[in-house]
Amino acid sequence: MNGAVLAFIGDAVMALYVKEYLVSCGYQKSKELQTMSELFLSAKAQAEFAKHCLEHQLFDEQALDIFHRGRNHKSTTIPKNSDVITYRLATGIEAVWGHYHVQKDVLKLERLWETYKRFIKEKHETISLR
Repeated sequence: MNGAVLAFIGDAVMALYVKEYLVSCGYQKSKELQTMSELFLSAKAQAEFAKHCLEHQLFDEQALDIFHRGRNHKSTTIPKNSDVITYRLATGIEAVWGHYHVQKDVLKLERLWETYKRFIKEKHETISLR
C-alpha cells in the first residue's frame, strides 16, 4: 500500500481513537468535543508528535520506513491551515497509524496511542484532559 493510502486510513483510525477517548472522558457538548479533538487531530499537533517520535527514536525500522513513505508522498493539495512541512510530517505519522491498523498490530497501535495521549497532555498541561 502506498503512503497516501496508509495516511488516509491512519487519519480515520487516529480520529476514532481520539473521539472515543474524549467521549469516555465525559465530554458531551459538540463544541467542547471539537475543540478538544483539534488538540490531537490538527496537522500541527501531529507534526509535533512526529518530530517527538523521530527525536526520541520511537519508531522501529519498519515504522520509520512507513513514516517516510507517508511523508514523502507527493500531494497536489495542502490544507489552508498548514504549511507544506507540517502537512508532510502529519501525513507521515498518519501513515504509521494506518500501517499498524492494516497489519492488525493492536499492541503497536495501543502503544502509539498511549504515547500520543501522554505527549498531548504534557504539551497542554493547563488544559484538562480528564
